[in-house]
Amino acid sequence: MEARTHPDGTRLFVDRGEPERGSKGPFYVVYRTDDGERRWGFFCSNCETFDTAVDSMGRIQCNVCSNLHKAEEWDAAHE
Repeated sequence: MEARTHPDGTRLFVDRGEPERGSKGPFYVVYRTDDGERRWGFFCSNCETFDTAVDSMGRIQCNVCSNLHKAEEWDAAHE
């Protein structure tokens, strides 16, 4: 895992093993610990930021560059 520092000074660990495909670049899972025990969120590789959001349907969006990962499964009732 790749160690990176969040803008607030927190040390986080980016796992580049299994990315989630985004519209502008992959998203990588981020962990709070280097052993992968405590998941923290996602890292946008397009603009290299931790500023991402995930909704209840599993969509991931970068709040900086609007990189988007659509949900794997969706139900039209949620649209």
